[in-house]
Amino acid sequence: MGKRQSKFSPSKAASSVKIVSLYPREDSPFTETPTAESENTMSGVEYVVCDAEELKDGEMKEVEVGSRKALLVREGGNYYAVGPKCSHFGAPLASGVLCNGRVRCPWHGACFNIKTGDIEDFPGLDSIPKFDVSVKNGKVFVKDDPTTSGNKRVKPMSKASRDNKQTFVLIGSGAASVTCAQTLRQEGFTGRVVMVTQEKYLPYDRTKLTKVMTTKPEDIALKDAEFYKSADIEIMNEKEVVGVDTKTKSVTFKDGGNIKYDSLLIATGGKPRILPIPGIELDNVCQVRNPAEANKIGNDTAGKNVVILGSSFIGLEVAAFMASRKTNSITVIGRSSMPLQVILGKQVGAVYKKLHEEKGVKFYFENSIKEFVGENGKVKEVLLADGTKLPADICVLGIGVVPSTDFLKNSGINLTSRGFVTVDKGLKTNVAGVFAAGDIVEFPLFMNENTASNVQHWQMANQHGETWFVIGQ
Repeated sequence: MGKRQSKFSPSKAASSVKIVSLYPREDSPFTETPTAESENTMSGVEYVVCDAEELKDGEMKEVEVGSRKALLVREGGNYYAVGPKCSHFGAPLASGVLCNGRVRCPWHGACFNIKTGDIEDFPGLDSIPKFDVSVKNGKVFVKDDPTTSGNKRVKPMSKASRDNKQTFVLIGSGAASVTCAQTLRQEGFTGRVVMVTQEKYLPYDRTKLTKVMTTKPEDIALKDAEFYKSADIEIMNEKEVVGVDTKTKSVTFKDGGNIKYDSLLIATGGKPRILPIPGIELDNVCQVRNPAEANKIGNDTAGKNVVILGSSFIGLEVAAFMASRKTNSITVIGRSSMPLQVILGKQVGAVYKKLHEEKGVKFYFENSIKEFVGENGKVKEVLLADGTKLPADICVLGIGVVPSTDFLKNSGINLTSRGFVTVDKGLKTNVAGVFAAGDIVEFPLFMNENTASNVQHWQMANQHGETWFVIGQ
């Protein structure tokens, strides 16, 4: 997208960054006597990692730098070294793809600049460390930095200043909001940054809920509490937004409270689609939208008959998790003739079908649930449209989401007939100072001839959170 031009005029972001201790870590090379294969410098120890001609242009490999590891890259005749693992899920970047000064993660496609370690494409929120490299006497030296540790790096961020009276409010706590809040501080915004969310937890990675349904909220948090504290990012938990008044620039909560804004980002994501199926209110007919719901399902599976409505990603991930538990039976109900057919086609869907069937999962295709049958308030059976009856102790609904934008209907912000917010390429709505991002927007997609498009994907939400700052002001 090119170099960002900040329109804010804060003090330099680096001046407010928390100082990291200069004392060496226990595993720092400073606790060792440098060997003949290393050189002492004022700021670290240089280690010989290979001969100067060992790597060809376009090659990379993981190397030892004292007690740490780094990814050594050769491109354009020069050597570079960055952290060896993706900051998203920790994938080994040595197995990724190197192209034009960037290495792309082999698992989910996050992209990092080999000269700086900065993240340039998502998913993920953090950059990776950068190491100084030099070539001397036919040897490649990589310098360890005793002031850094771990495989993640956060760019310097500004903090709030009493001199800046602006308030930037973000509704929602998903990938788009967190990325936007972080970008604001990284680009020098010193006003108040407030994230409003219905959740009682710190912002978390919702995509992990169906993969490990017994996970704790803190284990899937996008950032820990210290991050938000250090960057002066406020989080208002358990606040349901019921209205936005664009004339008075205020956001109203269900509990009667409100907050004023100068700029507003709406990134509320989707809410589960609800079908008018008799018995859907029975206990143990579940959705997976937060850690509490996931835990309720995942921690009580032994000997249970599990029925899942929906054969797309959510349904299949739940089925895969359940297959690792001591369930009695797992059944997936789908309207198509193959799982993931609409998204990936029949051939790919057939592969997923086979993988699941090998784990004991049964499928009922071109079918649906006609009724949930209960006993003492709990579901005990499901009746399918074709008359089939299946035992069911737990039913999980994975039938997609609709945009969570009902609270905007009287705001003057343009919505489509399906409830999506319409924005331009800078994520601006039709109202000045109001932006929208993530799953709830229709935006001009360049690769689709700038046709208004809705892309519900974690990576896209991350990109929207940063795009706002680059071209959305």
